[in-house]
Amino acid sequence: MKKLIQLFAGLFVLVCNLTTSAQDKSLLWQVTGKGLTKPSFLFGTIHVICPSDYIWTESMKRSLDRSDKLCLEMDLDDEDVMIAVSSGLVDRNGRKLSEYFSEDQYFELQNYVKDSMGMDIAFFESMKPIALQTLIATRGAAMCESPISYEDNLLKATQAKFKEILGLETVDEQLSALETIPADSVVKGIMDAIHHTSDDTKEYNNLVAAYRSQDITKLHDMIISGEGIGDATVSLIDDRNKRWITRMPEMMQKSSVFFAFGAGHLSGQNGVINLLREQGYRVQPVR
Repeated sequence: MKKLIQLFAGLFVLVCNLTTSAQDKSLLWQVTGKGLTKPSFLFGTIHVICPSDYIWTESMKRSLDRSDKLCLEMDLDDEDVMIAVSSGLVDRNGRKLSEYFSEDQYFELQNYVKDSMGMDIAFFESMKPIALQTLIATRGAAMCESPISYEDNLLKATQAKFKEILGLETVDEQLSALETIPADSVVKGIMDAIHHTSDDTKEYNNLVAAYRSQDITKLHDMIISGEGIGDATVSLIDDRNKRWITRMPEMMQKSSVFFAFGAGHLSGQNGVINLLREQGYRVQPVR
């Protein structure tokens, strides 16, 4: 369950100072200016990834070490947050997972979950369809022998040094964003994933390739153009970014903060980098 929860820690990447440019390929960015006494950092993650694709450079480690605090999308160090996420994944409308699918669809789904994921569909029966879709969407990483999580590693490194861990949003805020995706779109996405596993693997590999090259603009474009997210882009990415940057200034004024969130939130007109620049901060890539 803990691994499933961490998949929700996040979701889902012109020119000059308005957006990132092709030369600004970096997952790590430094924030200075506007009266900050210490720099803070922005780091883009993929929530679950194969060890061979994991990127953690000396610059990234040094930036985390020099920061006073770690801030994730949600405070995953808080047990109450983890409990709230578990509760939030349960369908409170009283509908079972099977009720969202036709009989034939559910039969296919049941076999897929058992054969391809090694799980019993009964585990998901009381959950919202989005919980299952998120797990299926990350199965590319799960095909590794031991997939790893950036959030897990960042948490452990920060806890080992007894530094404070923060969250950019509440559980309700993140779950509310997920719920803007219509249930029928989620069901369609699940069935499409089952029927087109080779296409999904290719898409996942392309996403990881963009991540490994630290091309956050390409990564952002791939995420927002992905089937199923289109109409929900505003609530899943743009609105959350705008909410985050109202909270980040106070955090940065008090301490040097290492912000880590889905890499798709970095780039774009409404990306965190551009929104902070519009507020007057200097945001530069760290090599």
